[in-house]
Amino acid sequence: MNLLVEQTVNKNGYNIHFIPTKKFKTLTFVVKLKAPLKRETISKRALLQNVLREATKNYPSRTELQLKLDDLYGSVLFVDGAKRGEEHVMSFRLEVANERYLPDKEAVTEEALQLLAEMIYEPYLENNKFSEAIVKREKATLKQRIQAIRDDKIRYANGRLIDEMCKNEAFSIHVNGYEEDLDAITAEGLYNYYLEMLKEDRFDIYVVGDMDTEAMEKIIISTFKQEEGSAAEVSNRPEPKQVKEPKEIIEEEPIQQAKLHIGYRTHTVYSDEDYPALQVFNGLFGGFPSSKLFMNVREKNSLAYYASSQVESHKGLLFVLSGIAPEDYEKARDIIREQMTEMKAGNFSEQEMNEAKDMIIHSLRETMDNPHGLVELFYQQQLAGTDRSLEEIIDNISAVTKEDVIRVGERIEEDTLYLLTAQGGEVNE
Repeated sequence: MNLLVEQTVNKNGYNIHFIPTKKFKTLTFVVKLKAPLKRETISKRALLQNVLREATKNYPSRTELQLKLDDLYGSVLFVDGAKRGEEHVMSFRLEVANERYLPDKEAVTEEALQLLAEMIYEPYLENNKFSEAIVKREKATLKQRIQAIRDDKIRYANGRLIDEMCKNEAFSIHVNGYEEDLDAITAEGLYNYYLEMLKEDRFDIYVVGDMDTEAMEKIIISTFKQEEGSAAEVSNRPEPKQVKEPKEIIEEEPIQQAKLHIGYRTHTVYSDEDYPALQVFNGLFGGFPSSKLFMNVREKNSLAYYASSQVESHKGLLFVLSGIAPEDYEKARDIIREQMTEMKAGNFSEQEMNEAKDMIIHSLRETMDNPHGLVELFYQQQLAGTDRSLEEIIDNISAVTKEDVIRVGERIEEDTLYLLTAQGGEVNE
C-alpha cells in the first residue's frame, strides 16, 4: 500500500510538516495557530480571523487582495477557526498552482507564500491598530453568523446540549464567540490581542504537494519568522469526568420537528490505543446509514427524520442527533437507549462489524484524496501527541475485534439528554 508519510522539522519557533505527494497539481500550505479555549479570548479570536483575511499591508482591501490572488494563477487563501478538544485552532489555508506543472514554469510559490505570511504578520493597520471600519464591518458579519446558528435548529440543539453537558468545562465555549462580547472589542484592543497571539500560540505549518522538501524548507524559514518559544506545547487531554446522574433538559420553541440530542462520555480519546475500537463502535451504532440508530429509530419504527451519532475525538464525547415528531419523544428516546444497550451487549454480527470497518477505511481514503483532508488527518496526530502512519491507522481499524468494541462500549456513559420541542408540546412524563 503506497500511503503518504509526513516529514517534520522544527525551525524558527514552529514545526514544518512536509507531506510530499505527486497526487495533486497544486501546492497546499496550511498554517495552524493553536491556543487553549478561553471564554475571555474566544470572541476576539473569532473576530480576528475575519479581520485578518480582509486586508493586508500591501493589499488594503478585499478587492485588491483578491486581484493579487487572481494574478497568482487563481490562488485561494482563506482563514477559519475550529474547536479541537479544549483548544482553539485558527487555520490560514493557501492553495497555489504548482509551478512544476505550469507551461512557462513561472515562479509563483514564493510570491504566494509571501502573501500568506503578509496576511499573518503584516495586516492592514491605521494609526498602529486595525482599521475601525473593517473591525466594525466584521463585528456585524460575526453577529449575523452567531444569530444564524439560532435559526439552524440542529446546530442550535447540539450547542445547547454541549452547554448543559460541559458546563464549567472549556469545551462548552462557543467557537464563534459571543454576541454580547463584541461591542466591547475595540480596534486597538483587538490588535493588542493579535500581538499576544503571535507570541503565545503554537504554530505548525503544513505543506502538501509535489516538491523538493529541502528547497521548500529554505523558502519557508526565510518567509516565516516566529519568536522562539511560541511553539510551546499545551496538553490536549481533558480531565476525566465521571457521570453522577444523567441530566434531561427539555426546552420549547415554536417548531414542528423536535430535536432529540443525547451526549455520552466515552472515556476514550484519539491518543488511546482503544480509539479505533471506538470508531468501529460509532460506525455500528449511528455513524452510517446501515447503523443501529438509522435502521431501528428511522427505518423500522419511522420515528425520526434523521438519526445518527458522531464522535468528538479529543474530548472523548459521543453525540446522538435525531429529528422527531414532538409526540414521539419518549418512544424515540427509549429506542435510542435500547440501541446503546444492544451495542454494549455485543448484539451485532461480524459481518456488520466488517461493513462498518470498510466504511471507516473508505472514508479515510476519501479524506486522503483531498490536500486539506490530509492536513487535518496529520494535525489530529499533532494534537494528540501520537505518531501513527496512515497505514497504521488503517491497519488498527482492520484489527479491531468484537471484544474490543464491547470493551470501549462498556466505558460509555450517558451524560445529558437535550430535547428541543414544540411549544405546549406533546411531551408526557
